[in-house]
Amino acid sequence: MTAPSTHGRLATRNTTRRTVLALGIAGLCALSGTSALAQAWPARPITLVVPFAAGGTTDVLARALGDKLRQSLGQPVIIENKPGAGATLGAAGVAKARPDGHTLLMGAVHHTIATSVYKTLPYDFEKSFAPITTVALVPNVLTVNTSTPAKTAQELIASAKTSSGGLTYGSNGAGTLQHLIGTQFSAETGVDLVHVPYKGSGPLVTDLMGGQVTMSFDTVTPVLPHIKAGKLRALAVTTAKRSSALPDVPTLEESGLKGFDLGTWFGVLAPAGTPPEVVARLNAEMVKIIQSPDFRKRMEEIGAEPIGNTSEQMRQQIAADTTRFARLVKEHQIKND
Repeated sequence: MTAPSTHGRLATRNTTRRTVLALGIAGLCALSGTSALAQAWPARPITLVVPFAAGGTTDVLARALGDKLRQSLGQPVIIENKPGAGATLGAAGVAKARPDGHTLLMGAVHHTIATSVYKTLPYDFEKSFAPITTVALVPNVLTVNTSTPAKTAQELIASAKTSSGGLTYGSNGAGTLQHLIGTQFSAETGVDLVHVPYKGSGPLVTDLMGGQVTMSFDTVTPVLPHIKAGKLRALAVTTAKRSSALPDVPTLEESGLKGFDLGTWFGVLAPAGTPPEVVARLNAEMVKIIQSPDFRKRMEEIGAEPIGNTSEQMRQQIAADTTRFARLVKEHQIKND
């Protein structure tokens, strides 16, 4: 067999060098393009979708965060309320949006529950989104209309067991944490509860004050002003520890329901495929806002505990809650009403 000539070997080496050089240039261009995209972002106003009606905790948090984000990014942040289907309607819209960092979702723990409650969803909450950060944790509170005689959770349970008709409780929709809390409360106390889903806390609180529903397990934020004004009565919080906004209100565990510990977290997500550099920038800006004294003071006023974690920590939280709530949904046979 004839050995390749020196000319042939040199030609092969030159071709290899040109290939390596071309690949290197292509790689640098790709990196440069991604970097340029990150540097140019945001190029226009950012839309932060709230999958509930105005007036609820998700809406309040989104507006507080959006106002600060506008200042730090130099672009308007538009809050778009898109309620319906237990917060899944708004989520579906963001999942289909262009992944360029200009359309975001103010998500919540509800989305990890809806995954198991709804037979079909037009998105996969763990795969269709890029988590940015968890903004805050807010305790839920068992609240009744002041026309309800019960002054404590124990009194409510006792009167419900002796009454001829079941009690009604409102939630932010089928598959939300309020729905799950109500179902678990019913199972652990033996009290018959009728679920009444709403499109958000705003209309729910209005009906609760008007007596259209007996009770709710909503987050502290939307009911707090009405509790302080004496228009609603708080009987117990659903988390393991008391709420700093309602320090005199006992927990459900203190009221006799051992191990009851359910609260609502809220966080921001972008569509899957959003450039990592944009996600990292969003995370850095939001965490800085969440940790600022002004924002923390605002969270204290509405009974929220600011978080501000990493994108990966939020991703792990979503995965853990999805598994946790799938078990509870199956155990309590929760369905989309």
